[in-house]
Amino acid sequence: MSKISELLRNKRDAACTAPELAAMSASFRLQMFDILHSRGTGHWGGASSAAEIVTALYFNRLKIDPKNPRWEDRDRFILSKGHASVNLYTILAHRGFFPVEELPKFRTYGSILQGHPSMKLVPGVDISTGALGHGLSVGAGMALAAALQGRSYKTYVLSGEGCLDEGSTWEAMLFAAKYKPKGLVYLIDYNKVQLDGASQDILPLEPLADKFKAFGWHIAPRSYKGQDTADILESFKWIDSDDVWPKAIIYDTVKSWGVSFMAGTNKWHGAPIDDASYEKGRPELAADLAKKEAAL
Repeated sequence: MSKISELLRNKRDAACTAPELAAMSASFRLQMFDILHSRGTGHWGGASSAAEIVTALYFNRLKIDPKNPRWEDRDRFILSKGHASVNLYTILAHRGFFPVEELPKFRTYGSILQGHPSMKLVPGVDISTGALGHGLSVGAGMALAAALQGRSYKTYVLSGEGCLDEGSTWEAMLFAAKYKPKGLVYLIDYNKVQLDGASQDILPLEPLADKFKAFGWHIAPRSYKGQDTADILESFKWIDSDDVWPKAIIYDTVKSWGVSFMAGTNKWHGAPIDDASYEKGRPELAADLAKKEAAL
C-alpha cells in the first residue's frame, strides 16, 4: 500500500499535517491530470491552482460528515469557480462522499460528475455552481441563515478572478459587510490568469486587499502562498484569531501549477490535455508526488 493510500485510509477524518496535505495534493493533482487527459475535456488550470487550498479545507478544516452529506450543522463549502469541478470531485471522492471509481466517468453521459458541480447529483456539493459570480451571494445567504437559526457552522466560498469580475460579487460583498454574518469566509484563488489572458489585461483588480477593506470586510493582514500547505494552515489560524466578520483571504497561486510548461499561462485554462503534453507533463507531477511522499 502506498503512503498516500495508507494516509487516506487512516486519517480521512483527522486533521492532517502540512506535509500530509502536500502529499495528498500532489496525488490529487496527478489524478486530475490523468482524468482530464483521458476524457479530453475539463479545466486543468484553475483546478490545479486551487488543489492545496481545497485539500487543506477537506482534510484539516471543514466540519463535515461524508456519511451524512446534508447534516444541518456541517460547514458549507462553495466552489464559486465551478469550472474547476474536477478538483472538488477528486477530493470529495477521497474524503468518502462517493466511490473513487466514479472519477473516470467525469463529464460522461449519465455520470453524476458533470462539467459543473450539481447539488442534486453529487453528495457533498452544497450548491450548484458554474456561472461565475453567484457563489458569494449564496454563501452570504447561508451564513446569514446560520445566524438566524442559531447554528455555528462556517461557510467557505472559493473563487478566482473571474468571479471578482462580476458585479454580483461586489453586491454580495456590500450585503455581507452590512449584516456581518458570523462564519463567512471568502477565499480567493488569485492565480492572475483567466480564459482569455492575464487578469491584469482583462480587468485589473489591484489593489485587491484595499478594495476588500473599503467594502467593510476583515481582510487577512497578508496574502498567503496557495501552493504551500504550511502557509495555508497559517491562514486557517488567522480565521480563528478573532471574532470579526466577514473575513477574506487572498492566496497567491499559479495557474496550472505542477507542470512547468503549462504554469502561469491562460492556454491551459480549459484546453484539452493532448497526448504529447500529457506525456511531457505527467513525469513532472509524478516526480513531485514521489518527493512529497518521501518526506512523510
